[in-house]
Amino acid sequence: METPAVNRKTRPYLFYDTTASICSSCRQRVEAKILIKDERVFLEKWCPQHGFERVLIADDAGYYRQCRERWIKPPELPHRFATAMAQGCPWDCGLCPDHMQHSCVTVLEVTDHCNLRCPVCYAGSGPERPGFRGLEQIERMLDAAVAAEGEPDVLQISGGEPTLHPQFFDILAAARRRPIRHLMVNTNGIVLARDPHFARRLAQFGPGLEVYLQFDSLDDKVLRQLRGADLARVHDQALANLDAAGVSASLVVTLRKGLNDGEIGDLIRFGLSQSCVRGITFQPIEDAGRNEGFEGDRHRLTVSEIRRAIARQSGLFSLEDVLPVPCNPDTLAMAYALKLDGEVYPLTRYLDQEVLVGGAGNTITFERDPKLRETLVKLFSTGLGPQQQASCLSELLCCLPRIEAPAALEYRNVFRVLIVQFMDAANLDLRVLKKSCVHMVQPDGRMIPFEAFNLFYRNPP
Repeated sequence: METPAVNRKTRPYLFYDTTASICSSCRQRVEAKILIKDERVFLEKWCPQHGFERVLIADDAGYYRQCRERWIKPPELPHRFATAMAQGCPWDCGLCPDHMQHSCVTVLEVTDHCNLRCPVCYAGSGPERPGFRGLEQIERMLDAAVAAEGEPDVLQISGGEPTLHPQFFDILAAARRRPIRHLMVNTNGIVLARDPHFARRLAQFGPGLEVYLQFDSLDDKVLRQLRGADLARVHDQALANLDAAGVSASLVVTLRKGLNDGEIGDLIRFGLSQSCVRGITFQPIEDAGRNEGFEGDRHRLTVSEIRRAIARQSGLFSLEDVLPVPCNPDTLAMAYALKLDGEVYPLTRYLDQEVLVGGAGNTITFERDPKLRETLVKLFSTGLGPQQQASCLSELLCCLPRIEAPAALEYRNVFRVLIVQFMDAANLDLRVLKKSCVHMVQPDGRMIPFEAFNLFYRNPP
């Protein structure tokens, strides 16, 4: 006797994985799962008090799965852990032994004071917040970063607006006395635009120093919405002063869907046209700080959306040129290019994936991998002289088709494109948070992941 077939109902999605998150309403840790539907990826979570919540985390399931299944590498440990495991992630940040990545980028905030009051500021900085950290405390924070990393790859002096600090150049000098490879100054550019001498003083701390310039748009109408001020001329003058002083800069763009995501290609081309600009970083807006409650689902962009926009709008990079960064591929992606005689040559397509995934260190600075040292470390490092850069570039160019190496190449020939996503309460995946490599150094020695700091530690209850 044959058993009759049973018609079973199926769910309208693929159950891909399980993880943990927090409830957007009460911020309590909750169970979550990863679902794939119509080639889009969602984080679905359930809170006993507030019910279900589903958030888009990637609009390209193929890219998401590639990040999860191919672009992974063994976690790298910091030199020390500053906190014990007691309550579980995200309540033990410091770093605790359960964190799965050292600090690729260490952020040191020297003030909450700012000459702007940006509507999207995650730190809630502004003119009404006058406090400055003292130099003695800042030196302790620098020591904490060195103790955690030995030789920090990148340390960003941030705020508020750090250039307003009355001891700003003393802070740079203190950082320079320590074994920090690359030093960045996060700034809105107002001081740089108003005072050419300020840029010339910055140049005294190079090579190895770069300005991380807020640069959200070429249109003042957009800048007024994001920053509350007309800044296009300020940006132009700041870049002119940096160029005259010989100081390198990276443009950093906060992206809001439907507002400035259509400018991605224009911003890349603008950056390429500036001799002092070494790259551009795109950061999708984070629902935190002053920006909290901005209806993130309507305005938040995923890494996969930005990656596709770079390929579609720039006309220079293909999708294959924008690679996941193996230390945390869910939130980081990168592309590198070489600028030669008005032409742009994407380089990322020529890198061996196995070398990138299997190597040591992170692929933003390429500092720690002996396999890449001969071809890439010296090329992309800010701390080299022209002769070393030219040697490395000449060696690298032999791998590229139909390009003759000029007699002299410098760091100004390099252009990098980064996507850096900071999760908020809606899209926080604790599996991904454990691999965060951008950390906020604290006076007590803790190194707190950027997203966790903004969500739980910046303004504790």
